[in-house]
Amino acid sequence: MTASGWSRRRTRRALRRSLTRFEVRLPSKVPGIGFAARITATVLTEPPYPQSTDDLAAAIRAALRLAAIDISRTCDPADAATARDVCGVHVSRRRSLATEPPVEYQAELTLDLLPDDQAAVHSLLSAQRRQAVTDILRRQTAEAMAGELADPAALLVRWIEQQPDSWDDFPKPERLEEIAAAFAQHRPEQERSVEYEALEVIREFLDSFQDPPQKRMVFEVLAAGMRHAKRPEHAARAEGLLNGHQHTAAPGADA
Repeated sequence: MTASGWSRRRTRRALRRSLTRFEVRLPSKVPGIGFAARITATVLTEPPYPQSTDDLAAAIRAALRLAAIDISRTCDPADAATARDVCGVHVSRRRSLATEPPVEYQAELTLDLLPDDQAAVHSLLSAQRRQAVTDILRRQTAEAMAGELADPAALLVRWIEQQPDSWDDFPKPERLEEIAAAFAQHRPEQERSVEYEALEVIREFLDSFQDPPQKRMVFEVLAAGMRHAKRPEHAARAEGLLNGHQHTAAPGADA
């Protein structure tokens, strides 16, 4: 082997030693919790190089640290496996130093959490779970109360509970309807479907007929429409309402 061949071999060995499993502290997306990584770089360009071995190795290490930090700050420390994959793929891309001529290299990365960071992750997850339970219970309470206050009768019951000695001073029905309507506008999305809106329209339509003959005509039309739609049980129930027997069962219901 010639002297120049020995020189190139020594250069490659020196680079390999300087670029094998150097340690990097990487931030995560959670402040105060980071990853411990080790990177091994492989120079693909053959010597001679435009810089000394030490300078070249330092430049490659600095570039890989910046690349790893850039991607690790988007990773969740509670999902270390995904962080390993994401950071590993990002760091393994083929890169080159802006030298003349360029020096190409690529790298491998291993990543883990140190014991202190792992303990911090466990503490954070425990706190998040406790907060999630608190938030869910508070949301359920708020949603239940909002649904209750959207019903004028339930609103009146709550008023009586708050003022049990004020039976002679009930709020006016118009005021109850106004408050209930305000809460009803903010019902959950699933309760604002076409079916729910249709029920409101039908209720308001039926309430608009105060004269008994008019109400009888409306219920007769309703029952006839149900029979035409081949819904005899519904038609029978509508006729039961018409006759003042709201709970009349459909023919054959007890069969």
